[in-house]
Order: sequence, then structure tokens, then C-alpha cells
Amino acid sequence: MLARILAIAFNTYREAVRARLLLGLFFLGLATCVYSLIVAALSLHNEVRVVADLGSASLSLFGVIIAVVLGSTSLYRELELKTVFPVLSRPVRRWEYVLGKYLGAMITVKVFVAIETAAVLACLALETDQPQWKVGGVALLMLLILGTLLLRAKHSRDYVLIPWALALVTAMWLVAAPAGADRQMVLASAVLAIAEVTIVAAVATMFASFSSPVLTAVFTSLLFIIGRSSDTLAHIPRKVFGDTLATGCRVVARIVPNLHVYVPARPLLLGNVPGQPVVAYVGEAIVHAVLYAIVLLVVSALAFRKRDFA
Repeated sequence: MLARILAIAFNTYREAVRARLLLGLFFLGLATCVYSLIVAALSLHNEVRVVADLGSASLSLFGVIIAVVLGSTSLYRELELKTVFPVLSRPVRRWEYVLGKYLGAMITVKVFVAIETAAVLACLALETDQPQWKVGGVALLMLLILGTLLLRAKHSRDYVLIPWALALVTAMWLVAAPAGADRQMVLASAVLAIAEVTIVAAVATMFASFSSPVLTAVFTSLLFIIGRSSDTLAHIPRKVFGDTLATGCRVVARIVPNLHVYVPARPLLLGNVPGQPVVAYVGEAIVHAVLYAIVLLVVSALAFRKRDFA
């Protein structure tokens, strides 16, 4: 069972990393890091903060976009090209197929977020006391390692990025040591972005299991917006909007996952909020995301099981 799920997951990942749209989003994310350096140069003694804030925001934004794109198109493309039929004709259960597609999308997003996080950390290092030659030397060394691995791994080039991305983040984390608390903020934001994408990708998978790509993208985006606004919906004043609308908004806020949890205030991520450790907060957010994702994937599997491919 596990072997079948992983085979589907890695095949989904391989197809995703070759997509031109995702490559475009990847380079757009790198361009955002460069843009943060330009904006930081225009600020007055807030260079590190500007890079950390813009970098953290871009991690969440592009992660969600990739999750919506993959969740909306992955299952539909398999149905359109009819490649799902030979897969399901083998001893592969439908829920295994859905779970494998979801895990493949998550692997893709994690690799993307890891590389983008490394880029943000590199920009942080450049804005601190770290010598430019050291940052450039580490980046060049990691690129040489990647090139060597790509040349040697002829039949598994796409999968080389997975361990390499983790190594790249670790290397840039060490290089960005002078950034101090801002380095912690970027890493915590990256983990929270992955946790948020865990829910968003599950929502997209659920809608994709019974609807078209356009509707999946629309519904997932709407739920994402509502989830980010759930705190506001839960506290709508009754005197202004009336009891009926206020009650309805509170009900929606309780049903829809509260995605505002994954974009907390800057002081919390810096560890400046008394009684609220960053590690504990991030851990609770991860548990929250995993539980929601499990429920959504169960619904996805049930809906896909009843879907008629005729």
C-alpha cells in the first residue's frame, strides 16, 4: 500500500517540477527576493526587517498559489489524458490514488518553499555583517553540488532537488547567523507557510475530486480568503450588520479553517510575546493543519470513490 502511494506521489512531483507554470512561479519568487533587496536599500536603517518581512510574505503567497494550481490541475489532467485508467486498473485503490496525488503536490511545495527560504536567508545574510564573498561562495558551492548530482543521477534528476533543497536551507541558515531573530522569523514563517499549504492543498484536492479545474481554483481561492478573514468574521459587530448576518459569519468562521493562524504578528515570530514561545505556537499550528487535512482528504477519497469516469 505504502509503495503504491509513494509511487503515485513521486510521479506527481516529477510531472509538477517539469511544468513551465511552476518554473515561472519559482523565478518570480526569486525575483521577489531581489526586489526586497532594492526596497531595503531605500529604507532608513530597516534593511534586515524589510527583507525578512517581504521574504516571509512571498513564501506564504507563492506556496498557496502553487497549491491551488497543482490541486486544480493534477487530477483533471490525469482524467483528460485518460492516464488514470491504466493506474486504477491495477491493484490501486482510489483513495490511495488521491492520497498519492496530494502527497506529490506537498512534496513539490516543500521543495519550492525550501529553495525560496534559502534565497531569503541569503538576502538576510547580505544585509547583515556577513561578507558577500562568503554568501556567494556558499551559494556557488551548493550550485556546483547540484550540477554534479544532476550529471551523475541520470535516471533520477528530478528527485535530486528534494535532499539538495534541505541542504541548501541548512547552509544558508548557518550563513545568515548575524541576522539573529529575523533569521528565526523567516524559518518560522516558512514552516507556517507549509502548514497552511497543507490545508489549502487538501481543500483543492477535495474540490478536484468532483469538479472542474476552474471551479476548483475558484472555490479553493474563496475558502482561502475566508480562512484568512475568519478572525474578522468571528467578531463582526451585531449592531452594525445585524444579528442574522453576524451569527452566520460566526458559524462560517467556526467551520472554515482559521488560516490567519499561519500569518501571526511579527513580535510573536521574533519571540517577543511573553508566555507564547515560537516553537510551541508553530507546533500547535502544524497539528491544527494536519487534523484539518486528514478530514478533507477523507472527504476527497469518498467523493472520488463515487465519481463516474464515463
